[in-house]
Amino acid sequence: MASKNTWAAALLLLAGAGAQAQGQVNIICSVQAEWCNLMATVYSKTTGTKVNMTGKGSGEALAQLNAEKANPKTDIWFGGTGDPHLQAAEQGLTLEYKSDQLAQLYPWAQKQAADSKYRTVGVYLGPLGFGFNKELLAKKKVQPPASWADLLKPEFKGDVQMANPASSGTAYTMIATLVQLMGEEKAFDYMKKLHPNISTYTRSGTAPVKAAARGETAVSISFVHDVTTEAVTGFPVGSATPSEGTGAEVGSMSIVKGGPNPAEAKKFYEWALTPGGQQFGLAARQFQLPSNTKVPKDPRMTDPAKIKLINYDYAKYGASAERRRLIARWEKEVLNLGK
Repeated sequence: MASKNTWAAALLLLAGAGAQAQGQVNIICSVQAEWCNLMATVYSKTTGTKVNMTGKGSGEALAQLNAEKANPKTDIWFGGTGDPHLQAAEQGLTLEYKSDQLAQLYPWAQKQAADSKYRTVGVYLGPLGFGFNKELLAKKKVQPPASWADLLKPEFKGDVQMANPASSGTAYTMIATLVQLMGEEKAFDYMKKLHPNISTYTRSGTAPVKAAARGETAVSISFVHDVTTEAVTGFPVGSATPSEGTGAEVGSMSIVKGGPNPAEAKKFYEWALTPGGQQFGLAARQFQLPSNTKVPKDPRMTDPAKIKLINYDYAKYGASAERRRLIARWEKEVLNLGK
């Protein structure tokens, strides 16, 4: 397996000797920092365009676009869970734009575009599941969780971490998944029963799996590609997707309406949908499934065809009012429960 540095060097070599300067593009990037940086470096070297890249979580990115809406400073918002991108589309913050490459994308990426009236598009898919520390579980003689039901077992009391859905797209995806899988009342009953087994609700969606990797918790509720990232780094973690069914994030990309560099924004958007533009997640040891069907599949990526994915209603659960309502109910009925 090529090292991360080898991948990065190869991609930079592909970028060639550079090009004449041609304008600039301002990007908010909501994926892992090295992925953002590789994209920025290679795109800048191959096109001569100056790339101003800022890393922000998807919730913070949406807040910035709202704050700037009278005078947008951003051209492109790349990555992060799809729900906030749908909310930006709903609020008129992003531009309607149909790529010529839509037909090359997987149906789930095309559906994200259609659901937003073509104000966003899917760039990767990441199923939700569990991470677990193999060494900790072996020491405790506990089987890894394979289902949502397993997480309620007494042997996991105080040994599961998940993020707070108010700040994390990962955790909100979990709530929306359970509501669609079980019905709302049963889903909230389930989360109340799960609460005693949760040691902490973290701010970030990746914090629980990092804690599991380092032996600070036995189990995390995570996107499974984040577990793979920890595993290839050498941590003793495994992953599972729940047997009852699970949801997935559709990481998305949007052009900001009224951004300062509209022509350059469209060029970057088109490039980021090409097979070449979609190689950088893997180069940065991120294992989401890219949305272009022509990108070769890495065997370490979770194959959506081999897991039980629910028919997740991204349009309904990506709407601002529904998200606010479900998070408020979770805060009132679950977070406020005593231990």
